[in-house]
Amino acid sequence: MNYRRVLKVLGSLLLFEALTLIPPLAISIYHNQHDRQAFLYTIAIILAFSIPMSLLPQKSNRIKAKEALSIVTLGWLLVAFFGSLPFVFSGSIPSVIDAFFETVSGLTTTGATIIEDIEVLPRGILFWRSFTHWIGGMGILVLTLAILPTIGVGGFQIFKAESPGPISDKLVPKMKDTAKILYSAYLGITVIQTVMLYFGGLSLYEALVHTFGTVGTGGFSTRNASIGAFNYSSYIIMVISFFMIASGVNFSLYYEMYKGRWRNVLKNSEFRAYMSIIFISVLLITVNLNGLYSSVFETFKHSLFQVASIITTTGYTTADFDQWNSFSKAILFTLMFVGGCAGSTGGSIKVIRLVILFKLVKREIKKILHPNAYVPIQINKKMVSNDVVASITSFFFLYLVIFAVGTLLISLEGVGFITASSAVAATLGNIGPGFEMVGPTMTYSHFSIPSKLLLSLMMLFGRLELFTIFVMLMPNFWINE
Repeated sequence: MNYRRVLKVLGSLLLFEALTLIPPLAISIYHNQHDRQAFLYTIAIILAFSIPMSLLPQKSNRIKAKEALSIVTLGWLLVAFFGSLPFVFSGSIPSVIDAFFETVSGLTTTGATIIEDIEVLPRGILFWRSFTHWIGGMGILVLTLAILPTIGVGGFQIFKAESPGPISDKLVPKMKDTAKILYSAYLGITVIQTVMLYFGGLSLYEALVHTFGTVGTGGFSTRNASIGAFNYSSYIIMVISFFMIASGVNFSLYYEMYKGRWRNVLKNSEFRAYMSIIFISVLLITVNLNGLYSSVFETFKHSLFQVASIITTTGYTTADFDQWNSFSKAILFTLMFVGGCAGSTGGSIKVIRLVILFKLVKREIKKILHPNAYVPIQINKKMVSNDVVASITSFFFLYLVIFAVGTLLISLEGVGFITASSAVAATLGNIGPGFEMVGPTMTYSHFSIPSKLLLSLMMLFGRLELFTIFVMLMPNFWINE
């Protein structure tokens, strides 16, 4: 393990975090609010740590798998810790544990909150809170790869460790160029949605904050009622619905669109499954909720919004879906385990894994009838290797084990099974709201410190896709070879 290399990259990452604190600082100064000192103190502390780390001398800049895993896991923990300081210094969240929970929730694009009254917070803090969604959406390290040249050789190892999904491929030969392409699409979608929300009547500030929550599939809002505060405007709700769905699509497909390869997009197995799940879920919920709202369009609008919000793991709400019929709630709970596409900003298991698992089950059924038949698993006319199938099967099993163990541990709080299971599903899947005591009108503030730390760990497990963290717990991981 090249510890100097790990520390140097982590130093560069923290330097980048200091830069991301400048926009909320500027907003705080512009509005002459007291939280500007909190950002100044945080920037100073980060610079004191990061500058010496980034200047460490080293013989080699090559990053191997161990270094990449260490950088990604430790990087997320460090960025979350330092990112929580503005909440503490400003007094917005006095508890360090609560501030860490809120920041992890922001960076992992979970959107679970412990804040009871969001609207009393200063503007700089609210901006930073939602900006963490945008920073963490595509990946903190991937963003650093796109901007800073200090990562060096081996950036692809970092990309593989941080990127969501079972397969991480370069779009172009150089990893840095791949990162730039992905963030160009990310930035482009961000700009388009911001402009559309601005012309829909939101201020530039609120348009930006809600775009960060949408494109990053995070769900933090400036309003206690979330997007429900804008129920007066079907335009705003439909725009956010569209961009939530767009953000749940594999971002590499936008590169295909840019290259004019639309057929590849329309025939993509995961994309088609993703859109089919959304269509069927919206249709079923709209029919099930018939008569609950004033018109069929209103029912469809809320159904579409909540399906888009849950499957993309955004967590925005326009209605208290905890009051919906059991059938509709069961659909939403099921969608918590689906998630967006691989290579998107969405969390949870991912559609591509479920597609491959479905094909695996289908193959086993065929082999019962034809034991000697060779039935390969194919995605987009490409064979899926046995190693990838084994990895996906292991991931699915481990995901369910963590969900079960997490539910048991949270149940020790004395909360009901629905609360415990949905809290774990919502944090492990990076979704945010669940049901009952963690429903869309509730917060996570009532949980004890151990449970908040456990749920924070669940968010990190979900965002870094389990194995990245688990491998670091192995004793021989830290042994130099």
